Amino acid sequence: MGLARNVADADDLCQMTIERALRSRGQWQPGTRIDSWTYRIMRNIWIDGARATTRRRQTFADPDAGHEVGASGGQEAMVELTRVDRALARLPVDQREAVLLVMVEGYSYKEAAAIVGCPVGTLNSRLVRGRDALLALLGEAA
Repeated sequence: MGLARNVADADDLCQMTIERALRSRGQWQPGTRIDSWTYRIMRNIWIDGARATTRRRQTFADPDAGHEVGASGGQEAMVELTRVDRALARLPVDQREAVLLVMVEGYSYKEAAAIVGCPVGTLNSRLVRGRDALLALLGEAA
């Protein structure tokens, strides 16, 4: 959900990830973390999809533009989640990924660094920058 940013796309992303993982199960190395392996598959699918969407938007207008006007229900929790989601969407991808993996999914720095494929220090700096930017964005929206 953190990568796709909406329920329908998140479901599709999970389905594509499972399909690709099953097709590529011979590439998984026993003794390694299967959740990290599948997250990498998911991340690669998401990146490919994001690139394709960017290319399409350069040529065509988004067909759903204007359909998401207003808020449903007026529930405070939903409004707050929407604020956080919008702020997360404004973060650069590497910072958003670090924030989601460590602060939302609960992975350790070491595990998150292995999933993303970067050194722990790099992940730590992405997390610090992302968390600071997120707090600043949420402060702006208040």
